[in-house]
Amino acid sequence: MKKRIVVCSDLHCGHRAGLTPPAWHTDAERGRGWDVAARLQRETWAWYDKTCRELKPDIAIWNGDMCDGKGERSGSTEQITTDRGEQVEMAAICIQRMRAKKNLITYGTPYHGGVNEDWEDQLLLHDIENPAVGGWLWPEINGVTFDVRHHSGGSTIPHGRATAILREELWNLIWSDREEQPKADIFIRSHCHFFMMVDDGRCMAFRTPALQAAFTKYGRRCSGTVDFGLLVLDITDKGEVTWQRRLLRPAAAKAHKLMC
Repeated sequence: MKKRIVVCSDLHCGHRAGLTPPAWHTDAERGRGWDVAARLQRETWAWYDKTCRELKPDIAIWNGDMCDGKGERSGSTEQITTDRGEQVEMAAICIQRMRAKKNLITYGTPYHGGVNEDWEDQLLLHDIENPAVGGWLWPEINGVTFDVRHHSGGSTIPHGRATAILREELWNLIWSDREEQPKADIFIRSHCHFFMMVDDGRCMAFRTPALQAAFTKYGRRCSGTVDFGLLVLDITDKGEVTWQRRLLRPAAAKAHKLMC
């Protein structure tokens, strides 16, 4: 039987540009950028809700940075809420909206998910269908082995963006040769908020888009593009894989000329 897998990452719930359920949508009258955030939250949630209803996955992979954390580096000025318990509640609603039959969750970066604790574990206290949480996961689906982890390095040059996930492939070959990891067919990495896919004939490697829009103070010093969206894979009972990316270019996040 064919199985559909949806991969979502970097929701950053609690940040004003993160994926935000309607109960937490910002009042546009707040000012100082929050008017943009209010439009973003509504636009991205409407797209996400519609996409969830279309996809109907068997398995959803939630690949880290589900919550944004306290936002210390920006003085918490971009947080809808700094309460990590509330952020977990937001993330749980996002997971529930996908309606997957099984949910695999990986830990994100400690800055967002907790230095002294793993707030992703708190998702298990919510009503989520068949959840599993781990730092590095190797699920096998219809005979296809996945290597799933949140973090992998990035690049400041466009033509270097594939290097990090290709390196992950090579390390897996070494680990599996030592019989200390399963040999993987598909690699999933996130963290850098852009989409990338590499197929070298032996396996496929994906860098997933984010579910946080490009409207952050951190983005003021970054040059690379950001992709908002998710990844979809369909695997037949014979292990044949097809994939698609679902991307949104949020109108509210587009830059505009300053007329002088």
